[in-house]
Amino acid sequence: MVDLLAKAHELAQAFRLTAAERDRAGGTPKRERDALRESGLLAMAIPVEWGGAGASWATVQSAVRTVARADGSLAHVFGFQHLLLATVALFGTRAQYEALARATAEQRWFWGNALNPLDERTTLGRKGEERFLSGTKSFCSGARDADALVASAIDAATGKLVVVAIPATRQGIRAHDDWDNMGQRQTDSGTVAFEDVRVVESEILAQPGPLGSVRATLRPLIAQITLVNVYVGIAEGAFEAALALTRERGKGWFASGVDRVVDDPFVQASFGDLYAELAGARHLADAAATSLDEAWARGDALTVAERGQVAVAAASAKIVATRVGLDVTSKIFDPAGARATAARLGLDRFWRNLRTHTLHDPVDYKRRDLGRWILSGIWPTPSFYS
Repeated sequence: MVDLLAKAHELAQAFRLTAAERDRAGGTPKRERDALRESGLLAMAIPVEWGGAGASWATVQSAVRTVARADGSLAHVFGFQHLLLATVALFGTRAQYEALARATAEQRWFWGNALNPLDERTTLGRKGEERFLSGTKSFCSGARDADALVASAIDAATGKLVVVAIPATRQGIRAHDDWDNMGQRQTDSGTVAFEDVRVVESEILAQPGPLGSVRATLRPLIAQITLVNVYVGIAEGAFEAALALTRERGKGWFASGVDRVVDDPFVQASFGDLYAELAGARHLADAAATSLDEAWARGDALTVAERGQVAVAAASAKIVATRVGLDVTSKIFDPAGARATAARLGLDRFWRNLRTHTLHDPVDYKRRDLGRWILSGIWPTPSFYS
């Protein structure tokens, strides 16, 4: 596992060199996505017997956080790679997961997301004996340049949510280049159109289906813990950039009474605060990933209470990571000084990326879930966001 994290660090170092420039350009980071393909890290969570590295969730999340320090957008789609493969494992059969996991490892597939259960504009209908996807999905992170997609739709016959795993290059799929938000600018989180896209029965993840068992409800918790590590990693990257820039400043502020800025007590206190905040967020992120590993190992024997413990750990980490991340990415400019606002540095990207990503789902509902559990002992209710 050390080699996996070393490879993630090596890639992050390379990604960091062009992160500010690519953030300004937007679009699809094709070269960087291909570097992830070549690295083997896209298969790190796949079992060894199927061609992967068999990494734990703690190792996967550590790799996500490492990439996020350099580039929040790439960490987002890299983290979702493992989430989407887990979706196949949790919602589908073992045979479905094995086939797709082997193909992912052998052919170095990058998975894209078109599973947005709140967007019900896509339906799965039937024409004779064949089934077809039709409609549009929003917030489809990583769908452009993807090799495979996990997509959700409403079954036209039953009105129920269905989830499918299909090739991203299948006829009728169009991933639009319409993501134009202020942050996470290279996640390709725009819309995907499905125009009579054929779906075969073996591509429908129906046993046990979406959130169809206690074990299957780990899927949203994997999503939340992935977000946590993206947030913490972005904040750590901001801290590291500000620290390097502050050390380069040299001379202290004229009223400080010290010659070097690193000896300024206010600068020291600022970095002390930021470091302590990040240490707390990092600890909660690690604890949540460890809790997930323990639950994952339980398999179908996982109980509601055991699942609830992971949900509490994830909610705690999400609340703190959101607050700390937004605080750190905003306050790095105070000790670093006015030069930190230079456009060429692009340090504002850390805050923009975090502010954009932290709106994935309202953190207030994590606060409510946690408080309700504390007061009444009620576990967070499983949904696609909790």
